[in-house]
This record gives sequence, structure tokens and C-alpha cells, in this order.
Amino acid sequence: MYSVLLLCGGLAGVTTVLFGFGGGFVVVPLLYTLLMTVHGLDSGIGQAAMHIAVATSTALMVFAASLSTWRHHQRQTVQWHLVRPLVGYIAMGAVLGAAAAVSLSGEWVRWAFIGYLGLTIMDAVLRPGFLHQAESSVRPMGRGVTALTGTLIGAVAALLGVGGSVMTVPLMRRRGASMTAATAMANPLSLPMAVSGTATYVLLSSNHPALGDWYAGYVDLRALLVLAVGSWLGIRLASIWIGRLPDRIHARVYLLLLTMVLVVMVFVR
Repeated sequence: MYSVLLLCGGLAGVTTVLFGFGGGFVVVPLLYTLLMTVHGLDSGIGQAAMHIAVATSTALMVFAASLSTWRHHQRQTVQWHLVRPLVGYIAMGAVLGAAAAVSLSGEWVRWAFIGYLGLTIMDAVLRPGFLHQAESSVRPMGRGVTALTGTLIGAVAALLGVGGSVMTVPLMRRRGASMTAATAMANPLSLPMAVSGTATYVLLSSNHPALGDWYAGYVDLRALLVLAVGSWLGIRLASIWIGRLPDRIHARVYLLLLTMVLVVMVFVR
């Protein structure tokens, strides 16, 4: 199991630094699958498998998004003037999203994850603005739109444990950003969500029956440690490709990865 988690962490690192996923699109379905396979649906861990996968994925983002943000900052690909106004609103939204996830059943969270993936893919394919060449500069948002958008990003990302990429990358693409710029901004914007969301998952799940000695609420600490090591390796290997992928190919691979995760989540029970 842990060798698979190490590989999973490596893939999460690659997708974090190149696509801004924060690891959630890799970690949530694979950890959910592993927990169901090892423990079965009738066990306490099996019944909480989706909550554990989402909470552990959110905790991993604190590490992966921090390291990935630093890598992008070194390459000067982060447009900080667009990132800073969203940070506080995303943190507030993350508390709401994590609280909602804890109160919902694992099956509801799973289908919310599937539904949001499907809508995101269809929107990117059918509506103009994602699969196009970027403009010369990114159009900024007004104060009210920034507040609403940031809160919504934080809530959805924490609810599903996927980081901000699923919303920030399409949003920034439609405002003229290249895929490199859009994914670079997704990483620091995942950090406030990850910190607020992880704290909320731990605190609000403290009243639930203990899952084991290596759990902090719904966060699987052993899995988190192995995933973090794998993520560090993946980020180091993938960092050399920052800014080198052709824009159209970068956008198409992003959508392909989302589609693969959607298929896994639909058919794995």
C-alpha cells in the first residue's frame, strides 16, 4: 500500500507543479480506492473512506502547494498582484467548504466530486476561452467579483479536497492567462484553502469515533507522510518543465487528466 502511495505522491507532485492541482485530483481517487480495497466498506475506515481521502489530500496541499509556489516564484511565473486579493476570501470559503464536507455523507461528497469534474470539463470544452492561445496580459477582476469568486473557490476546493486549480485555472484562462501563468497562480491560491480546510477537518471531526492512532480527525498521518515524500520527489523532477510546455498542449493535457480522474471516480466504489 505504501509503495503505491509513494507513487501517488510523486504523481501529485508532478500535477501540482505543472497543472496547479494541489494533488487532490490524484490523491482523492487513489487513496479512496486503496482504503476501500484494504479495509472494505463494512469497516469504520471504509465507511469514512471518502472523508479520509479528502481530508488527507487537503493536508498534503499545505506541503505540495508551498513547495510548488516556491518553484514557480523562482521562475518568476506567479503574478502576485492578481493572487493577493483572493487569498483571504479563499481562506474563509475553505472553512465553509470543509464544514459542509464533514456534515455530509461520504457518498454525497463523492458524487459532488464527480459532478463538479463533469461540469468543469464540459465548460472548458464547450465554452470559448479555455482551449485558446493566451492574450498578452491577464484582465483583473473588480472587488466584488474577487470576493465572490474567492469565497466560492475556497468552499468548493475544501469540500472536494482538490485545491483551487479546478476553478482558478479555467478562470484565469478566460481572463487571458497562459497555462503556465494560470497554473502558477493556482498553487499559492491553494495554500489558504489547504491550511483553513485541514484545521477545520481536524477540529470538526474530533467528536467522531477515533479511526486509529495514526489519525488526526479524518487525516491519515502515515499516508500523509508517504504522500509528502513522493510529492517532494515529483515536484523536483517536474520543475524543469515549468514554462516549457506549449500552451495548447498544456491546456489539452489538463483536460485529459481531469477526464481520467472522472472515469476513476465513477467506476470505483
